[in-house]
Amino acid sequence: MTDQHYQSNLQNIALGKTTEYKSNYDPTLLYPVPRKLNRDQLAAQYLSNMQGTDIWHGYELSWLNVKGKPQVALATFSYSAATANIVESKSFKLYLNSFNQSRFNSADEVKGILEKDLSALVEGAVTVAIHQPDDISTFKLNVLPGKCIDELDIEIDQYDLQPDYLADATTSAITSNNSVITETVHSHLLKSNCLITSQPDWGSVVIEYTGAAINHESLLKYLISFRMHNEFHEQCVERIYADIMQHCKPEKLSVYARYTRRGGLDINPFRSNVHLTPPWAVRTNRQ
Repeated sequence: MTDQHYQSNLQNIALGKTTEYKSNYDPTLLYPVPRKLNRDQLAAQYLSNMQGTDIWHGYELSWLNVKGKPQVALATFSYSAATANIVESKSFKLYLNSFNQSRFNSADEVKGILEKDLSALVEGAVTVAIHQPDDISTFKLNVLPGKCIDELDIEIDQYDLQPDYLADATTSAITSNNSVITETVHSHLLKSNCLITSQPDWGSVVIEYTGAAINHESLLKYLISFRMHNEFHEQCVERIYADIMQHCKPEKLSVYARYTRRGGLDINPFRSNVHLTPPWAVRTNRQ
């Protein structure tokens, strides 16, 4: 698929356009982005066993009760990476804002409406959990699992995606007896840009694999090379997954990105050939 064809499929997207904010419930504000658009650009064999979950947190959810009194809450949205579509982020924000001046009987009613609308959009089941503002246990901060590789003393001058950094990432670090290891590493230096607006997307990423040892310097340089790359959050994580599978050939691989919020939403894609959902309960202090 050409970039021109890719862009033509996104021309109606709300991102980057002047938009009227509606304060009464309107599910037509939601806009889908087919996952296929990005996956057609990646080598299919490296995605063949990939599964996972997209986890969003909403920090600005509000509606009116039947007496007109405002209610505020936070929400967690989860849906499978096997669904046909992702939710375009600005349309999601506009949709959530449309609840602001609408009356609902209860938080359970709001939850049911959210699940129905979002499930129809992504063409698969979306699970919604609504949290009260004082429910701090759900949003407790955690340190990312594994070794942080950010302190490595590397030199780099390439900030547009460089998968070739991974080409020798295993051969340069492999042990003399060709042993297989299991390792978890993380980095806070992931930055990419929105595909439509080029606004910066800041994130932290966890990578766990079983296979030949991956050179940490090469891996860090590869992650930093996303710095000027334009792609949606979910697409970046799938590209990281596919590139590591192609160049490093691990037996098992999990990639989990925790992006900072924008517009009251954070996006946390997880991809793996081992787990359906993240095996770690994490939330960074940047979120």
